[in-house]
Amino acid sequence: MGLFSKIRDRILGRNTETATSPGTSSQGGKPAPVIFDGGQDDPKVAPPALKPAPPAPAPAPAPEPVDVEAVLAAMAREKGGESDWRRSIVDLLKLLDLDSSLDARKELAAELDVNAGAHGSAEQNIALHKAVMRKLAENGGKVPDDLKD
Repeated sequence: MGLFSKIRDRILGRNTETATSPGTSSQGGKPAPVIFDGGQDDPKVAPPALKPAPPAPAPAPAPEPVDVEAVLAAMAREKGGESDWRRSIVDLLKLLDLDSSLDARKELAAELDVNAGAHGSAEQNIALHKAVMRKLAENGGKVPDDLKD
């Protein structure tokens, strides 16, 4: 699991495991069984009638976007409110209890294809922060424009 996945999961609270797709059972993704029902008159004499399986449930509606700013502000309040997570990738990672070391940020830069400035520079850290916020927005987060641009 990459560092961005950890960030996303901590903020959006998503489970990244795949769910069972519609039309399949929970038993290894096999098709739902067809149910046989005996004849209405005499089940010993009449051949069994083929009864279709119940229809697959309708797909769940798309979840509401998660307000990233509200989640992070609440986390900062719980931890004393002294975080500059709105501007600092280091503070954002620390707020989420994730590794904020230079090596971790190098890994995140590679994962998000951020090539601004030298590793650890202010230019790269700003670009990383904006890339994380844009990627959160792409993954179901509601992120204010000023945090993405």
